[in-house]
Amino acid sequence: MLDINFIRENLDKVKKSVEARKANVDLEKLLSLDNERKNLIQQVDDLRAKRNEAAKARDKNQGTRIKDELQNQEKKLSAVQKDWEHLMLQVPNVIMDEVPIGDVSKNKVIRKNGEPPKFSFKPKDHMELGKLLDIIDFERGVKVAGFRGYFLKQAGARLQWAVLNFAFDHLTQKGFQGIVPPVINRSFALEGGGQFPWGQEDTYKVGEDEYLVGTSEIPLMALHADETFDMKDLPKKYVGVSPCFRTEIGSYGKDTKGLYRVHEFYKVEQVVLCEAQEQESLGFFEELQENSEEILDMLGLPYQVVVMSSEEMGKKQALQYDIETWMSGRAGYGETHSNSICLDFQTRRLKIKYRDSDGQIKFCHALNNTAIASPRILIPLLENNQLADGSVKIPEVLQKYTGFSEIKPK
Repeated sequence: MLDINFIRENLDKVKKSVEARKANVDLEKLLSLDNERKNLIQQVDDLRAKRNEAAKARDKNQGTRIKDELQNQEKKLSAVQKDWEHLMLQVPNVIMDEVPIGDVSKNKVIRKNGEPPKFSFKPKDHMELGKLLDIIDFERGVKVAGFRGYFLKQAGARLQWAVLNFAFDHLTQKGFQGIVPPVINRSFALEGGGQFPWGQEDTYKVGEDEYLVGTSEIPLMALHADETFDMKDLPKKYVGVSPCFRTEIGSYGKDTKGLYRVHEFYKVEQVVLCEAQEQESLGFFEELQENSEEILDMLGLPYQVVVMSSEEMGKKQALQYDIETWMSGRAGYGETHSNSICLDFQTRRLKIKYRDSDGQIKFCHALNNTAIASPRILIPLLENNQLADGSVKIPEVLQKYTGFSEIKPK
C-alpha cells in the first residue's frame, strides 16, 4: 500500500505507474474520498469534544442532540472509510526506473549463463522421461486430484526432496533463518502481502476467513505484522519451505501439459526485511538474485535473467527479475524463479516498522525471491541431463540427498 500523502504529493508519478501497469484504479475518486474522509474525521472529533463538554455541564438536551448528530456522522465516516480503504488496496506500487514499460514483448533479457545441452539423439521431454523411468504418473494424478494432478514416485519423489533440501541447506548456511510456516492463512496476511486483491481468483478458500497461500512469502511477511523493531534487529533474513496452492484460473489454457503449471507444489522462498533505504534494499535484491543463480549454477542448469515489464510484473513489486531456465523439451527457456523488491508496500499494509538511529518510526522495506520451486525445476533437471537410453544423470550436489547418481529406465 502506498501512503495517501505520497499519492497526493506525487500524483503524476503514481498515475504514470498505474497507466504503465494497465491497472484499474480511479485515483481522482480516491483523493475525493480522502478529502471527504478527512472532513468527516474532523467533524466527528469536534462533535465528540462537544459531547464531552455537554456531559460536564450536565446539559442532557444538548447532549442528546449532539449524540444523534455524532451517530449520523460516524455512520457516514464508516461508509466513506470502507470505500477509501477498498480503493487504497487497488493502487499498485510505483515502478522503479529500471522497469521496461509495456507488455510481455518488452521483457528485457539482461544476461545468460551456461550453454543449452546438445544431444546426438532426439531428446525426450519430461513427460516421456517420467513415464519411461516410472517416476511421474499423470494419469493416476488426474484420476485422484483432477486437472493438473500428478504423482511423483520413487526416484522422482527423492529427487524433489533432494533439490528442496539442497536449496534450503544452501541458504541456511548463508545465515538465513529456516522456517516452515503455516500455509492456511487468514485474509489479513494475503491482503498484507499483496496477494489480495489481485491474486484472489488464483487462491483457494478453505474456511470463512482461511485461505491456502500460493507462496510462503505470505506467512513469512505476516510473521511480524504489527511489530516495531529496533534498528539493530534488522535485517531479518528468512528462508521458508512450504507447499503452495494456486487455482491457476488466471492462466487458463497456458502450459496445460506436464509439471510446468500445477495446482500444488513446493517452494523454498527467501524473504528479507530491512531498513527503508533504497540502496540497501537494492543491495539485498542483488544478494537474493545471486543466491538463486548460485543454486542453478551448482545444479549445472543454463538460464537467463529477465527484467519484467510493467504489465507483466506483479502489482506489489517496484522491480522484478525472473530467471528462466533452459528446458530441452520445449527447446527454450521457461520461468523458474522470481526476485522482487517491494519497498514499503507490504509493510505498510502489515504495519511492520522499525525505530531508526534518530528514534523515528519508519516502515521496513521488504523483498522476496524464489530460491527453488518443485516440481517445475524437475523439468530441466530431467530433460537437460538425459542420455540416449532415457537414463538421467543426477547433479553431483544432489547425490548426497538422493543416494543415487543416475535414474535408469525400468
